[in-house]
Amino acid sequence: MKYDLIIVGAGAAGLFAAARAAECGAKTLLLEKNNQPGIKILMSGGTRCNITHATDQQGIAAAFAKFDKKQAGFLRSSLAALPPEKVIQLIEAEGVLTKVEDTGKIFPVSNKAIDVRDALHKRAVQHGAVVRLNSAVDGIRQDNYGFTLTSGGASFFCTRLLITSGGQSYPGCGTTGDGYTWASQFGHTIVNPVPALTPITTDEAWVRDLKGITLPDAVLAIVRLDAAKEQSGYGAKQFLTTRRSSLLFTHFGLSGPSALDISRVITRDANRGELRLVCDFLPHVGTEEFQHELTMVFQNAGRKQIASIIPEFVPKRLAEAALQQCGIAGETKAAEISKKQNRSLVTFFKACVIGISGTLGFKKAEVTAGGVALKEVDSKTLQSRLVPGLYFAGEVLDIDGPIGGFNFQAAFSTGWLAGQSAAAAMNDSLLQ
Repeated sequence: MKYDLIIVGAGAAGLFAAARAAECGAKTLLLEKNNQPGIKILMSGGTRCNITHATDQQGIAAAFAKFDKKQAGFLRSSLAALPPEKVIQLIEAEGVLTKVEDTGKIFPVSNKAIDVRDALHKRAVQHGAVVRLNSAVDGIRQDNYGFTLTSGGASFFCTRLLITSGGQSYPGCGTTGDGYTWASQFGHTIVNPVPALTPITTDEAWVRDLKGITLPDAVLAIVRLDAAKEQSGYGAKQFLTTRRSSLLFTHFGLSGPSALDISRVITRDANRGELRLVCDFLPHVGTEEFQHELTMVFQNAGRKQIASIIPEFVPKRLAEAALQQCGIAGETKAAEISKKQNRSLVTFFKACVIGISGTLGFKKAEVTAGGVALKEVDSKTLQSRLVPGLYFAGEVLDIDGPIGGFNFQAAFSTGWLAGQSAAAAMNDSLLQ
């Protein structure tokens, strides 16, 4: 069975690539090892699918640049070919209306990820792509004429091959790193894959006891352990990374956008046991301002118990934890709070240091950091610089961005450009 282009992996990148390549006239086959396409799409956004973010291509690139400027530069051509507004246009053209939430995240109005998946699958098929499910690729061989793939006893030949098999996040979706093996087979360098956008764990019981509490606005930073700074307090110069967003306390530690976004620093660090979190639970107010505000409140409510005052600033259970960690009895009168205790409370709320035991790893990671080295792939076409006719798109590449629809946008855009480039190369060869 001969095709102009075979795509391996029917995820976000593969579905967009198949539709675009077929639309451009390439005889296209999309192979998927699972019994349905886009399983990770179905799981994403709490099964609602955060399609992309309410910004333009420059905004998407800027978000990636905060993580890695090299990645942002690599994505420039892909985002120009398929910017966020065009993604929304294409999905809505298939009957799936979208909405923008307060966070800037874009979801289907139905809140059903399956609607997005079905729309992408339908679009690929309608343009003429052949989608084969339950078709795990057993091997790939290249010769002077192209690539031969074997799957379940069947053989398929193509002049161009696109790998969109994903990374290693959510391995239950079938993303078990197959693409890295094939890329390595063709001589490509694989940047060590590690979990990204994964929850952070801690051994500190008081943190885990706060499970279920959400702070809509918090700042998390990561620092390296410094005995002197443990006493005097860490400053911004010591921060390895920082993120301001919502924070969720869990039975294992911390989750929510602020924790997920900084997790890649933990998973990449060989000495992660030396890392600590510094948390600002009240980022809307400066440290000195909060110190003054707390002093005024204590002075004006001298007879009130401290346990009834602190919940004015944070949820009650977090207030109780603060008093416990600062060694202050809840029945202590406000007028009895010493300057040292006042400073202790301010430090807890504005620069609370929490130990890190690790993360929940790939099993709960939304994306993979690492993958096929970008320097070995032409960003303008997504074609391998080492093997003509071989293309890569999506999470198999060394690309990972922040939470909020940015990673899906990168997958859609790289898939689109790779499919378009492969089809264009096929058309050019026919003209020669």
